[in-house]
Amino acid sequence: MLTTVHFSASVAQQIHFSFEWLAILIGVQIYRRKLNRQNHSLPEHTFIILVACIIGAGIGNKLLFVLEYPNLWETQSWKALFQGQSIVGGLIGGLIGVELAKKFLGVNHSTGDNFILPLIIGTIIGRIGCFLAGLHDGTYGLATTLPWGINFGDGISRHPTQLYDMLAVIIIGILLWLIRTKLTQISGLAFKIYLASYLSWRLGIDALKPIPYAYTLGLSGIQWACILALIAYLPLVSRDLRKIC
Repeated sequence: MLTTVHFSASVAQQIHFSFEWLAILIGVQIYRRKLNRQNHSLPEHTFIILVACIIGAGIGNKLLFVLEYPNLWETQSWKALFQGQSIVGGLIGGLIGVELAKKFLGVNHSTGDNFILPLIIGTIIGRIGCFLAGLHDGTYGLATTLPWGINFGDGISRHPTQLYDMLAVIIIGILLWLIRTKLTQISGLAFKIYLASYLSWRLGIDALKPIPYAYTLGLSGIQWACILALIAYLPLVSRDLRKIC
């Protein structure tokens, strides 16, 4: 059983917060550089869409965390509610923010493909923060007897689900890169596949995490969010895939 460095709750919070903002800042810079390399002049609507994405991601981030931990309302743990994060909520909220901004601006072309690399890098950086925060973060896995189990400070060997998440987005990114030529036939298809793949991954892997509050069928708020998003999103993915198959 491997053991991580154990930090106090306050230090873990600072580590997580730092990595979270580092992920956002680096992700934005990668997005900007990708547009520059494509000789895009960063028109006004691009900036507005990016801001809408960040705002939507922030709202979705907090909202889904509240749904994941509704018991915090009962205990009036307002500070915990404010500090809580959800990558799934951020993705869904960011997507909604972008689509609303595009509709308002009258933008018809897809803007999603340029977000893939920033999302992958941002997720990796963010999950490093989650891993270092250990038990204070709440993203650790259930107990396991596997040799790569991690002791986050309670003496229990657990699934390092933060590392699983990092590995998952890397694999998804590599697979998309290998078939990039075909995917470029339809703008936005690569992003649709990335999002659907990540949501499907989270739906499954979150079964290896403690469920803070069980909803219908014993699933967590995040798992139900993944299911509902996939129901709405998979028909769009299927439609575009049929066009290139």
